[in-house]
Order: sequence, then structure tokens, then C-alpha cells
Amino acid sequence: MEQPQTYSPFDFIIFGATGDLTTRKLLPALFYRYLDKQIPAETRIIGAARSPLTDEDFRGRARDGLNQFIQEADRNPEKIEEFLTKIHYVSLDGADPNGKWSSIEDLLNSKQANPVRIFYFATAPRLYGDICDNLSNKKLLTKDTRVVLEKPIGTSLETAQEINNRVGKHLPENHIFRIDHYLGKETVQNILALRFANPVFERLWSSDSIDFIEITAAETVGVGKRGGYYDGAGALRDMVQNHLLQVLCMVAMDPPISLSEDDLRNEKLKVLRSLKPMTEDMIKTDTVRGQYTTNEQNGEHIPGYLEELNKDSSNTETFVAIKAQINTSRWSGVPFYLRTGKRMAEKTSEIVIQFKKSAWSLFPTAPEPNRLHIRIQPDEGVSLSMQVKDPSKSHTSLRSTFIDIDFSPAFHIRYPDSYEGLLMDAVKGDPLLFIRRDEVDAAWKWIEPILDGWARGVVPLSQYKAGSWGPQEANELLAKEGHIWHEDMP
Repeated sequence: MEQPQTYSPFDFIIFGATGDLTTRKLLPALFYRYLDKQIPAETRIIGAARSPLTDEDFRGRARDGLNQFIQEADRNPEKIEEFLTKIHYVSLDGADPNGKWSSIEDLLNSKQANPVRIFYFATAPRLYGDICDNLSNKKLLTKDTRVVLEKPIGTSLETAQEINNRVGKHLPENHIFRIDHYLGKETVQNILALRFANPVFERLWSSDSIDFIEITAAETVGVGKRGGYYDGAGALRDMVQNHLLQVLCMVAMDPPISLSEDDLRNEKLKVLRSLKPMTEDMIKTDTVRGQYTTNEQNGEHIPGYLEELNKDSSNTETFVAIKAQINTSRWSGVPFYLRTGKRMAEKTSEIVIQFKKSAWSLFPTAPEPNRLHIRIQPDEGVSLSMQVKDPSKSHTSLRSTFIDIDFSPAFHIRYPDSYEGLLMDAVKGDPLLFIRRDEVDAAWKWIEPILDGWARGVVPLSQYKAGSWGPQEANELLAKEGHIWHEDMP
């Protein structure tokens, strides 16, 4: 059995430590790495936020969060208390140069300080530049410092470049880790193995064999407590510009020369730069935007978007469907359908590779084309549809069946959360699964024309019932090419 990797002691400082991300994701991820013996005894986790809390107050919050968000089988009180001894808290506004910086300076300049420092920015992106300025002015950035920037990087190309310029003044590019937790998901990373370690798939991985590809990230929940942020962002900025385009890159890229960080990211960048620019006519015909409305299901009232926001009107989309095209010889003529939405029929993130039909059929009934289904979450796994002889009928009768691999029981492991590996990659300074600056620019350059077109009213805001698969226009988008979404397939 492979032994867990060991790490040198480090200081992990979280700005915005009282937020939901820290409680739900960051501290549970670090706790699981602690259980796997990847966090040395001397490591310190320092929360920084404006709330006037003591160390014990913050540890109490962390304890409650761990007991809520880690699996019940792992809620070992003794291990949790051991982990909590590593946690400290400072009351600090990281964006204020005149704030209470002495507490964090004392911690990071003490004899207990570790050479490796990870500053995690779990704050509004507009604060990233101010925090970096202050860290630099207080001389808290060392040669072994890395900063982790949460998405989104800006709300436009201009704001993204401003953030990257300000952070880049103080740190080299290889010390800036722009996180996209979708790249931390094992099933997304497994795309590399599925394609490049299995020649049977890579030889079919082009327009010669593939009809179209779907990439979906659907949620059953509404905007909840994120309503204020979400109403100013929308689904296109929140999900497509980062998560779905990164998954698209992993699916569509050519084989990298190696699995080094720049070789892999160079291939992803080529995909982003090869996306066919969205003209106004294409925005009209190839994009759909929607907003969920109230619904009644099983006697339960599901609130609509406006009801959740307590507003009379909003032009913000909670659903997006886009037909993207890649201008390369590999993908010529293959549409990539990107879809995301809130209050959808199922919670699922998945990739569906629809192969082409046979040019001719030996059987009386033409066999259904093969379909490769990659389940990112939940129920991580891969299935391949196949046609086999129907054993209950004549020798010319076919039946569809699936070769299905469910990863968690197949490997007899707890499937790690996406943040676990990414946080430790930042600790060891491995940027392979993080976003390079030129990738951010390329993604925004493709997304901005769509945003601009929507702002001008080029595409009307459709409505869809909460608990459905989105507006009817999303079905019509595929129907133009003679396609249907996989959930509607036989």
C-alpha cells in the first residue's frame, strides 16, 4: 500500500476565517490530512477575520464545524481535540493597513514560526490586492510563501487583470495558486488516466468518433445565504467561466508532453484560445439563460429565485446552457454543450461523451450509439453504454446495457473532498492543478462577449420551474443539431 506523503511543518493562515468556506471545506480538509498523518506536529493553522474572537472562541466554532461536516465515522473526539490545538485566531481586517497587525506579526515572527507560509484568501476577490499590499508592507511575505486565491478572479477581464497585477507585484507566478476546486475532484483528474492510459479511448477521442459532448453541473439547492453575492454574479460568472471551462479543457486538450505543471497547463490554454469566439448571432442562437420560479413538488413549496431574494425583479441568470465549439482539427464539428443551474431536478456534475452512430447496421434495428458517462459527483464513477444480444429474444435482437464502475466501493476508500489534495499541493508548492494567469485571461476573453450580449438583451431571460431540468429553450438548443440531453435518451 502506498504510504502517505510527508510534509515539512508549515503555517496556514486563512483570511476570512469566520466564513462558510472555512467551516465547511478548509478546516475539514485539513483535519482529514491530519488523520492521514500529512500535517506535522509543529504546523499551525491561523484564522484571521474582523470578528473579535479569542482562540477558544474560534476553536469552538471549528469543533462544531468538524462535527457537522466530517463523516460520522471520523468524528473521533480525541483526534479532533488534538487537531484543534494547532488552531489560533487573530482579529484583523486584512485589507486595512492600519488594522491590528501586531497579533499576526507576533505569531509569524515568533520562534514557533515555520518557514513555509500559506496565506489562503477566503475573502471577496476585490480585497486580494489590499491584503497582499499589507502582507508585503509588514514584511510577512518570505521566499517560502504561497498565496491561494479563491475563485472568482474578478468579474471581468479588466478586474481579473487588476487583481493579478496587484498580487503579482509581490509574488512570482509560481507562488500564486488560483484554486478551482473542480480540478481537485478525483473524477476530473481521472480524465487524464481515462484518456491517456487507455489507448482504446484516446484513439476514439476526436470528431472522427464523437458526435457531441455534454458537461453539466446541476444543483438542487437555491442561492440560500449567497443571494447577495449571486445576484451580482450569476451562473455564467459563478460556474461557467471557471469550473465548466476547466473541465472542458481536461476533456478536450491534446496529450501534454509530460505531467509537469506547465506542460499540462499549456495544453489547457490551447483549448481556451481555440474556443470559437461568440459573435452576437452565435450568442442569440447558441446560448440560453434562465431563472427558476416557484414550484410545488410532493406537497412541498419550493421558492423561486425572486422569493428567496425577497425582490420584485432581477435579471440575473440561475441557469446557463451554451453550445461551445473548438476550432481545432481534433474537434471540428463537435459541439460541447455546457450546462449549469440551481434548483435543478438532480444534484449532479457529469460529462457525457456521445459517440456517433454506425454508418450501417447488420441488425434489423439500428443499434444505439455508445455513450461514455463520467460522474464527477455524487456517486463518482464511469459507465459505458453497450449493445448486447437480448438473451430473451431472437439472435438478431439487441439490448442496451452498461459497463459501470463506481469508484468508492471499487477502491474501498473514502473518496476525499476536492480541497484536501489541493491544499496540500499548495503546501508543497505544486501548481499542477491550479489556474495559471494566462488561463484566467483566456477564459474571460471568451466569456465577456456573452456577458455583454446578455446585458444588451440579446438573449431573453427564460423561466423554469424549480426542480426541473431548466427552461425549454435548453432542449431546443440541442434539437437544432438533432441532439437531446442524455437524461432524455432511451
